[in-house]
Amino acid sequence: MERRIKIFDTTLRDGEQTPGVCLDMAEKLEIARSLARLRVDVIEAGFPIASKGDFEGVSQIAAQIKGPVIAGLARAGKKDIETAAQALAKAERKRIHTFIATSDIHMEYKLKMSRQQVLETAEEAVRFAKTFTDDVEFSAEDASRSDWAFLCQVYGRAIAAGATVLNVPDTVGYTTPAEFGALIRHLKENVPGIDGVDISVHCHNDLGLAVANTLAAMENGATQLECTINGLGERAGNAALEELIMAFYTRKDYYKAVTNIDTKQIYRASRLVSTLTGIAVQANKAVVGDNAFAHESGIHQHGVLNNALTYEIISPEVIGVSRNSIVLGKHSGRHAFEERLKQMDYNLESETINLLFAKFKDLADRKKVVFDRDIEALVADKPQVRPEWYRLVYHQVVSGSQSTATATVRLETSNGEVEQASCGDGPVDAMFKAIEKAVGFGVELKDYQLKAVTAGEDALGEAAVWIEAGGEVFLGRGLSTDVIEASARAFVAAINKRLATHGYPETQQAAEGV
Repeated sequence: MERRIKIFDTTLRDGEQTPGVCLDMAEKLEIARSLARLRVDVIEAGFPIASKGDFEGVSQIAAQIKGPVIAGLARAGKKDIETAAQALAKAERKRIHTFIATSDIHMEYKLKMSRQQVLETAEEAVRFAKTFTDDVEFSAEDASRSDWAFLCQVYGRAIAAGATVLNVPDTVGYTTPAEFGALIRHLKENVPGIDGVDISVHCHNDLGLAVANTLAAMENGATQLECTINGLGERAGNAALEELIMAFYTRKDYYKAVTNIDTKQIYRASRLVSTLTGIAVQANKAVVGDNAFAHESGIHQHGVLNNALTYEIISPEVIGVSRNSIVLGKHSGRHAFEERLKQMDYNLESETINLLFAKFKDLADRKKVVFDRDIEALVADKPQVRPEWYRLVYHQVVSGSQSTATATVRLETSNGEVEQASCGDGPVDAMFKAIEKAVGFGVELKDYQLKAVTAGEDALGEAAVWIEAGGEVFLGRGLSTDVIEASARAFVAAINKRLATHGYPETQQAAEGV
């Protein structure tokens, strides 16, 4: 008999805590819509009390996303729980997820609380959360390093107070599959009332065991699995949703478990999250990496050509990857472009398709053929509804091994066009300095990445730029067959995001008369 397993996605909460990840409202909503299409059971939308941005993100997702349960995280305190309840007020289905640490090291050095105090606080938190919603999840932070007998007490109190889900986190990625499976089995046998609630697990990947530990927990009674797209998360990340789902799909004979996930949405969700977060998916990443369905050795190629099952245990079509990726060229019309979008399962508004088609035609003029990956990149880079103080109009770079790199840039603003030039240590540095002169203020560059979206000499390049201002990091992305242009667009996009949040620096305000 197959067991029904629930999928709890925390990409927008734990995943956004990945160093360097900074999503704005439009990006959070786009990821949330992708998760809804994926048909996850629960979307943990954020930690409402953490910041104004987190609160607004949870509020907007709660109001706009239908289908999955929308969860908000809260520490075991009334203010946290009240704030989470406010953020979730408009959710079709909502859950408050409250937590407190239970390991001796956390209680002594972080909480500075006794076991009795933790027991009472956990019970009070769940009981208070229950006044706002019937669906309350309780987590014992650092459960995998906690005393098992004490854990049973804490979870028993949480159930008595009304918890509907008990989460058992491996917060620091410390446990092993056999050990974690034994812990889940012990809890099932020793916590009063546990048969009436869902047992959830949240595993981190510090030792590379997050997926293995999660699967071991499921085999021993866990009914909800917490994970993220591409395994994003703090430090080494979390259990990867795509790996868990395809383990169930591919080895249904062994696991005898089913989920509600639409597997054909996996690849698109992975690429969207990678693009919006700026965190590249490693080429040899299981399920969604570029090499997942690549076969280089001659014997492998021969076997796959005769029968794909010789070396492919997952058909790429199952996760939404087309084997035939060369699709369109510069003579393709809007109808052909729209049909290809539909074949790729994109349901976009007519206005958005018009904007994308204009970008497609520009790209097709520069490339011989346009690949599915190019189209995916165009869709991920589609215009967002946000203010644009500056828009790149023109750029020119002169650089060589025996000369100083110089760049000229022209930006469009609400007051007309502004043009500036600068020198730098290489073409990209010169371009960035010219843009800084054009906008009138310096920028603290935190990171810069450049990658090819597709292969070949006319490959589409994708640039990502991180800048810091006011203690916040802003990510800008740029796309072009010209990597210098892609870099410039990414830098301008990051500056626009910074201005949308903080406005102009005081020195620039005086210069602009703001």
